[in-house]
Amino acid sequence: MALMINEDCTACDACPTECPNDAITAGDPMYIIDPLKCTECVGAEDEPQCQLVCPPDCIVPNPDFEETQEALQAKYDSLH
Repeated sequence: MALMINEDCTACDACPTECPNDAITAGDPMYIIDPLKCTECVGAEDEPQCQLVCPPDCIVPNPDFEETQEALQAKYDSLH
């Protein structure tokens, strides 16, 4: 399942540099995660790095993009 950033985002700039897939970009007024690039760090890390550094804990699962671990790994492989 891809992740998404909810309305609690403070645009603190902590998450974009942590994403191994460059899936996080600045939006207006908050950051946005591209679900086509988000692999929840599968293939790169043991857990989503953006969630680890997010001060307001506003990065949550995106219910519109449910994916298996295998699908997330395949997405990561296709991006790299």
